Amino acid sequence: MPQPQPLPLSPEPGSAQCAHIVGLGRSGMAAARLLKAQGWRVTVGDRAETAAAQALAADLATDGVAVTLGSTFDPDAVPATDWPDLLVVSPGVPWDAPAIARSRELGIDTIGEMELAWRALATVPWLAVTGTNGKTTTTALVAAMFAASELKGPACGNIGYAACEIARTARSPEAPDWIVAEISSFQIESSIALAPRIALWTTFTPDHLNRHYTLENYYEIKASLLDRAALQILNGDDPYLREHARDRWPDALWTSVHGADALPAGCRVGAWIEGGQVVVDGTAIVAADALGMVGDHNLQNLLMAAAAAYHAGVPVAAIAQAVRDFPGVAHRLERVGSWRGIELINDSKATNYDAAEVGLSAVAAPVVLIAGGQAKAGNDGPWMAAIRDRAVAVLLIGEAAPAFAQRLQEESIERVEIVETLERAVPRSLELAEQLGAKGVLLSPACASFDQFTSFEARGDRFRELAQAHCNSTDQP
Repeated sequence: MPQPQPLPLSPEPGSAQCAHIVGLGRSGMAAARLLKAQGWRVTVGDRAETAAAQALAADLATDGVAVTLGSTFDPDAVPATDWPDLLVVSPGVPWDAPAIARSRELGIDTIGEMELAWRALATVPWLAVTGTNGKTTTTALVAAMFAASELKGPACGNIGYAACEIARTARSPEAPDWIVAEISSFQIESSIALAPRIALWTTFTPDHLNRHYTLENYYEIKASLLDRAALQILNGDDPYLREHARDRWPDALWTSVHGADALPAGCRVGAWIEGGQVVVDGTAIVAADALGMVGDHNLQNLLMAAAAAYHAGVPVAAIAQAVRDFPGVAHRLERVGSWRGIELINDSKATNYDAAEVGLSAVAAPVVLIAGGQAKAGNDGPWMAAIRDRAVAVLLIGEAAPAFAQRLQEESIERVEIVETLERAVPRSLELAEQLGAKGVLLSPACASFDQFTSFEARGDRFRELAQAHCNSTDQP
């Protein structure tokens, strides 16, 4: 598939075109600065009026960007003469929000921050990673493989930089050779032109249905990104993808930790495990156990990353070195401390049932599980089964705690306590772990974080802080 030409980004000299950014987050800040550097008149609107928002607004003001707090753009609330020429929507803002949908109806050029970066970087090949779970680890592995070579392939999107931050370097000596982007469904739906050279789909299970409404909508959003890619790489061990994606992309590469013969007939095998080695396109790359992360799901992430880097031209030696040196990903099965032989593991990124079930299955059992937060729709059956098999106690935090306690009771899982906060959960979990002979304490919430924290990262950081403080201040043998 030929790469499209860059779409117009800079206004004509003297035209004084106006761009408006909806959302004062990391991506909104980056979009505002990119557009300002391109010569646009830029304003930003955000509903928040917090001290943090005011500090960000003051920071942007030094760059000549006007910020309005306490409100966001609504085309029906202002004269047509005040409509912007370009409206850029941050990923946290629903694409079907009334004002956003209305802007599109009125013909205002309305895009997401990722699409804005694509307009500036369309001549650079993109390697895009999407999926329900596994995106961050896979993206981080790919970026590490580029970093071990002479190719510049910085990570951006939901990991690393905002994409528009990298776009600002497009014409500098630091210009990238590749863009390695973790792209969520929120970013895909507002990026209808983004066409990666290589697109990876890690897993697919129900998630974000409060925003996408149906599983079919969620699938089609992600599939649209791969439709525009020149090469698709798919997880051959994912049941949903095996059933639904084989006919859609007949030339896609498939990966399996169970060997090349484990894939259905007709699949083009791209990477697999054979004789303990990661094999890509028939070439042995590195020992599978060189990756210091537990679980078959991480081997699958490794296969996809290795296949993508290999087809992007990263040398085999650099791929292998990156795997051996890879430190893991914060908030995903991250070991944050040890107390009297009990491991404390931060899996705060497990924000849905499937990710939490994978986390439980990957760690040494038995464990004391800390779960809860802002619940999502989905099938909790496999997660409940994993709890029954691998957890000796469950401590519940956040607004989902009462409902989770009831579900656990229905499943005859008896040792359950509502502790409400991480501050209470950490010392109590270690107390129970010692009493019950657990090998570890696992924070794997199966929930979003927004009831008590600004992000899953903030939740994981707080758990790490509490865990390390407890380990450092309490006597150990």
